[in-house]
Amino acid sequence: MRFLVSLLAFAAGLLLADDWRTYSGDAQRTGWARSETTLTKSNVSKLRLQWSAQLDNEPLELWSLTAPVVLANSYTLQGVKDVVVVGGSSDTLYGIDAESGKTLWRKKFDRQGIPPNKDTGGWLCPNAQITTPYIDRESKTVYAISSDGKLHSLNVINGEDRTPPAQFVPPFSKSWSLNLADGILYTALSQSCSGPHDGVYAMDMRDPARPVATFRTYGGIWGRGGVLIGLDGRIYAELGDGRFEPEASKFSDAFIALEPKTLKLADWFAPRNQAWVDKKDLDMGNMTPVCFRFQGREVIAGSGKEGVIFLLDAKSIGGEDHRTPLYRSSAFTNEEANFASRGFWGAMTTWEEKGGRWLAAPAYGPQNGKAAAFRATNGDAPDGSMMAFHVEEKNGKPEVIPMWRSPNMVAPDPAIFANGIVFALASGDATRQVSGSGVITTSKQRIAESVPAILYALDAENGKPLYSSGPALKSFAHFSGLAISEGRIFAVTWDGKLHCFALAD
Repeated sequence: MRFLVSLLAFAAGLLLADDWRTYSGDAQRTGWARSETTLTKSNVSKLRLQWSAQLDNEPLELWSLTAPVVLANSYTLQGVKDVVVVGGSSDTLYGIDAESGKTLWRKKFDRQGIPPNKDTGGWLCPNAQITTPYIDRESKTVYAISSDGKLHSLNVINGEDRTPPAQFVPPFSKSWSLNLADGILYTALSQSCSGPHDGVYAMDMRDPARPVATFRTYGGIWGRGGVLIGLDGRIYAELGDGRFEPEASKFSDAFIALEPKTLKLADWFAPRNQAWVDKKDLDMGNMTPVCFRFQGREVIAGSGKEGVIFLLDAKSIGGEDHRTPLYRSSAFTNEEANFASRGFWGAMTTWEEKGGRWLAAPAYGPQNGKAAAFRATNGDAPDGSMMAFHVEEKNGKPEVIPMWRSPNMVAPDPAIFANGIVFALASGDATRQVSGSGVITTSKQRIAESVPAILYALDAENGKPLYSSGPALKSFAHFSGLAISEGRIFAVTWDGKLHCFALAD
């Protein structure tokens, strides 16, 4: 009996394992590591680069390794392991021991007769595996999309195929982070790479035939997290520039809500200045929104290159006219309306602390001089910063209050919140997209202009730096994200390295 009780307690511990199974940690893309307790404000200054694993991956254009995902406390032949999974642009998936950085398994995907496409189309269309994988703990399966558009279902413990690959998206399309709910797997496409239409794709994993549903959009979805799955089960996304004809269900520079599985349009919101946003190339499709409960509402929060934050009511995201949000802020960044190196990029992060609801957004470039002042700043931030806001109720509706701005960060990636700390990676990515004469920059130029990434730990109350990795990393990161599990922070860089930061012994 005692053995049975111990076994049940151990199994319960595994079920509560500190996983990071998808981009931003959960289906709602909150970036909130709720179970993290190892790292605290008092010890986080003792973080160090524990290991860096060089993977045999060849970068394509600006793309190299996907954002990492983690399955904690898993049985393997080598004992109980935490397995970190990353994909590579060379169509390889890796399972890495989180403690040592050693490769547990490596899976090279076979394109099954589809030849490599060396004409990559530059940094917009790399024809590479860039989709952040998804780990299903219940079945211990990791899902990944190879460059030929096939979905692979692998055993996360040993990398073996669980089922034959199935066509999910068109070959050499540009798909974003996977998300899963109720047996339906979702991804999003952007930039119309290799000709396919942009939009949302859904595959029913419970049906052996693996049927795929699609919703075509006329603006790409290229926020790092792809689509979020709302607390109401609906699928939400922000769209980039393109055709805007709502009467014909053609949307761009807008938010959409889709029914689960079928992807039928449920609702939409577009800002009143949508035409101007489109003209200035100030996509909202570059951000993944986030959802949370606030004062009895399910709120969808999002932004984009314009630097404006929107709060939407999930019951009616744009009101009766589809153009009225719960709240619209002024522009906190991008005073000059620059389409490439300013504005909010990547994904929002949200958490609750001491009874209050917070939002954080990665800002490129300086704060808008006309915006409301932050209560705390941490020096000048000409290249970018993490900006944090408090969500408060006013006249029965939520609004955002600027609270703090981090120290200077070059092209910050989306943040993670854990135990009173905001972890953020200054990616070092060179964001200039055109030359002084208006010519589109090449990957080679952008790589040369990049600087090494830096990991920061910030006090979530005021943005004060508690830790900086300084010169520990030697390369930049492009459109990536962090992962956290059991006191370890994982990051990737363009030089094909997976890095682990942990407390010094």
